[in-house]
Amino acid sequence: MTYKTHGTCSSKIDLNIDSDHIIKSVKFTGGCNGNLQGISRLVIGKKAEDVISDLEGIRCGFKATSCPDQLTKALRQAIDEQA
Repeated sequence: MTYKTHGTCSSKIDLNIDSDHIIKSVKFTGGCNGNLQGISRLVIGKKAEDVISDLEGIRCGFKATSCPDQLTKALRQAIDEQA
């Protein structure tokens, strides 16, 4: 699925989770390339719910959100779409 981000330098997140909510792939478009590649690799193979718990609410500077926080929103949407 593709999630359009809000309030971050990245503009979208493409991700894939399986029926057990295990993250299979994550790709950010835009943003801090090295950091986002690192986050993407770290979450592969983890349960979406665990990543949501770990990353939700992280802020970037004075922004109300961040790329990791936007990833949690994308994961929630992906889980909801599977239901």
